[in-house]
Amino acid sequence: MKLITFAIPCYNSAEYMGKCIDSLLKAGEDAEILIVNDGSTKDNTAEIADKYQSEYPNICKAIHKENGGHGSAVNEGIKNATGKYYKVVDSDDWVDEEALKKVMETIRSFEGKEEVPDAILTNYVYEHTYTNTQRVVHYRKKLPKDRLFNFEESKKFGVGQFLAMHSVIYRTQILKDINLELPKHTFYVDNIFVYTPLPFIEKFYYLDVDLYRYFIGREDQSVNIKNQIKRNDQMLRVAKIMVSKYNVAELKKERPKLCHYMKEYSYIIVVLSSIFLILEGTPEALAKKKELWQYLKENAPYVYKKCKHKFTSITKYNNKFMLGLSKIVYSIARKKLKAN
Repeated sequence: MKLITFAIPCYNSAEYMGKCIDSLLKAGEDAEILIVNDGSTKDNTAEIADKYQSEYPNICKAIHKENGGHGSAVNEGIKNATGKYYKVVDSDDWVDEEALKKVMETIRSFEGKEEVPDAILTNYVYEHTYTNTQRVVHYRKKLPKDRLFNFEESKKFGVGQFLAMHSVIYRTQILKDINLELPKHTFYVDNIFVYTPLPFIEKFYYLDVDLYRYFIGREDQSVNIKNQIKRNDQMLRVAKIMVSKYNVAELKKERPKLCHYMKEYSYIIVVLSSIFLILEGTPEALAKKKELWQYLKENAPYVYKKCKHKFTSITKYNNKFMLGLSKIVYSIARKKLKAN
């Protein structure tokens, strides 16, 4: 069995997927790289995937499927994964060689041991390529380092520090056991990928290394603000899935910190969805926003009750002052965090 499976969802990715794959090849034959061609038609993504499989038959596997979107490609990766751990790396991103080496050493160190991590966490770096700037998201003051721990040992996460697909490596069997399946033809499902397994994760392990390099700058990226506004129906879909997935209040007695974290995570996705509906600004968008907050109230009353007095709850109102204030606050936060 391979130690880790890296799944690379690829859709018309010929221009940059080579850099991604080459960075993962440094993990050696203990790794499996699944190059999932999600129905590419505009370039030679399929041929590149087949070429890597031919050149590295013990590491790379090309998977060709009909187009189903990012989530569908992640699902296909889980279905075909043979590694003990599972990591998604988007085709326009890459990993750091030295950090990857430490990740592989850590996974090897658990071979034959009774207790193993269900999730390995690392830092990630926003690579603003066109401005040549970086922002590192780390957890060194929030999580114990270099040992197994339960989430109840964590400290409160700050704004912009939520776990992301870029920072998590899940044990593959857990993803298979819970039948994790992301919706097709939907952007922003990485939030569902991170959120859904959390109640089933008993042991975490945090490596303070900057593994994942997250490319920021292309106009066609899903995190580009124009695309986020255009695709706000998809963010809305993700928000509703997360809100209705669990009754997080049930975790409060046994795992209060996990309860708090999941409450905050699902709530912030509602806020972000609201922001993009506000930025669209049409009567239809504002009606959808109002309906979203009602959905939160009805389907996650605990989350709604605990969060309705937060400052960010200004995004639920449709009066002119609150809409304008929401836009200003988001603009400031976006510049400060340099997230996109």
